[in-house]
Amino acid sequence: MKSVVLIGPAYPLRGGLASFNERLCREFNFQKWSSEIYTYSLQYPSFLFPGTTQYSTDSAPEDIQIKACINSINPLNWYLVGNELKNKKPDLIIVRYWLPFMGPCLGTLLRIVRKNKFTKIVCIADNIIPHESRPGDRLFTNYFIKSVHAFITMSEKVMMDLKKFIEKPLAKFVLHPLYDSFGEKVKKEVAKEKLNLSMDDRIVLFFGFIRKYKGLDLLLHSIPLLKTPKVKILIAGEYYEDPSIYIKILKKNNIDHKVILHTHFIPDSMVKYYLSASDVVVQPYKNATQSGVTPLAYHFEIPMIVTNVGALSALVPHKKVGLVCNPNPEDIAEAIDEFFTIPETYWLPNIQLEKKKLSWTTLYDSIVSLSHDI
Repeated sequence: MKSVVLIGPAYPLRGGLASFNERLCREFNFQKWSSEIYTYSLQYPSFLFPGTTQYSTDSAPEDIQIKACINSINPLNWYLVGNELKNKKPDLIIVRYWLPFMGPCLGTLLRIVRKNKFTKIVCIADNIIPHESRPGDRLFTNYFIKSVHAFITMSEKVMMDLKKFIEKPLAKFVLHPLYDSFGEKVKKEVAKEKLNLSMDDRIVLFFGFIRKYKGLDLLLHSIPLLKTPKVKILIAGEYYEDPSIYIKILKKNNIDHKVILHTHFIPDSMVKYYLSASDVVVQPYKNATQSGVTPLAYHFEIPMIVTNVGALSALVPHKKVGLVCNPNPEDIAEAIDEFFTIPETYWLPNIQLEKKKLSWTTLYDSIVSLSHDI
């Protein structure tokens, strides 16, 4: 039996990366590989983490093996874990890279693994050039990518960024698979009751961590421009920056009554209620590579409004599964108003057709095929 080790966030850490890695591990188990995840015993020092906690309140998954052993800031740990994996000699290591801060840790660890001249290393690169730049980004990323044999990217933008470091990388572009581990869609009435939402309101959902590049300020500035009645903006996700920016916009525009704030971390067990209660998911991003919210919306078969930045518009065909607009308040408001003029039943057949492209088996096949070229 072939063996794979995934390196990246997983339980007890929380968030989209952890959910993705756990689901990918399950796919390798399904494909009859011996699979486990090496996650972080310390992912970020607390002073670098913008949220309230890095840890999940859900129960530990019982169907996958997870070892919390990597300390992102302890070089001695990098050597110990690197040597452990070198001696373990898995056939394949899949490593997640999303932030240059992780470059020294992962780059050192993987260089040690490669000394066994056996294990193949494939990186799933969420970002090569980060959304918010910091000193040392290029140096850390350059150090990391030289420790990897091949790359998977989930947006063409990340592929282009990768080619700024490696002219002809061994790499494949694969669409982000569906997030299908959050349960099934529930009836809208049930979901609204669970979240204490009015049955009469039209719910526009902004979902996920709140960070500057995601354009929540643009969405809030669009609200006074809306013409459609009974529209409520449901903001579901934890602030990863100073919330006062957004509170000031609410007060200035006198729109508190049109916004529902659930600005805390949304546990996995509650995700289905937020998506199921919504009429449309809006992603008013200012810049983007890919977004985990898109495959989440596809799974729950909810149409989307996205801005034409990064890979968002490629994943959301205009007037088929949603609407694409420019990243400014006027165009976002116009798109929301236009959305509610289109019959609800129009979107579903197109969404069901598009979501077939976003399978975990496709990602699995791409990784394995790529590893054969190493």
